Amino acid sequence: MPKVLVVDDDTNIREVLVFALQKHGYTTVEAGDGDQALSMFEASRPDLILLDIMMPELDGIEVCKRVRQSSNTPIIFMSAMDDDADMVLGLEIGGDDYVAKPFSVRQLIARVKAVLRRTDQPVVSHSNPIIITGNLSLNRDTYQACYNDQPLTLTVTEFNLLGTLMSAPTKVFSRSELIDHAYDGVIVSDRTIDSHIRRLRKKLTNAGEDPIHTVHGAGYSLRVAE
Repeated sequence: MPKVLVVDDDTNIREVLVFALQKHGYTTVEAGDGDQALSMFEASRPDLILLDIMMPELDGIEVCKRVRQSSNTPIIFMSAMDDDADMVLGLEIGGDDYVAKPFSVRQLIARVKAVLRRTDQPVVSHSNPIIITGNLSLNRDTYQACYNDQPLTLTVTEFNLLGTLMSAPTKVFSRSELIDHAYDGVIVSDRTIDSHIRRLRKKLTNAGEDPIHTVHGAGYSLRVAE
């Protein structure tokens, strides 16, 4: 079963989460601060990280930055309701999802399942697994994306968003359509979608081109290079 690293400086929250995760069949490891989280991440190589944002010394934002230097392991942030700015920043530096404290354990488990489902999709044989749009290519069987034949380092969420946009160039995808296709139907906020799109656009810009077009009030589309 997938292994989840639970990171929170509140012992009671860790105990509740570990109990719930193990009850649903997950294996768990724990960390009470950011430094310990990085050590446990290197030692145990979890399949997903539940990461509190507000921690003393090394906070969740910095932990995420360091993890993203070497890994695309999914990260779900746990944030207090009044930490909106930190939550947005967390998503834009590489978080896959977030839950607000206080949260329902049932809701959190559902988020864990959804993110892992997106991450651990079985490799299936598509009749045409490779999508090419302009300078972008995407292989749905291997989860690889390239710009001008140079690999792009994308999280699975970013890969799914790009694949959705590339599947119908010039079509304007509403946020609800992106939820259906890129988020496996799991409801996320507009802010979450916008944050992931901004991070994806930054990576594409760094590679040489940002083909994503914002249609205000409607959604997002992909500009096709002439």
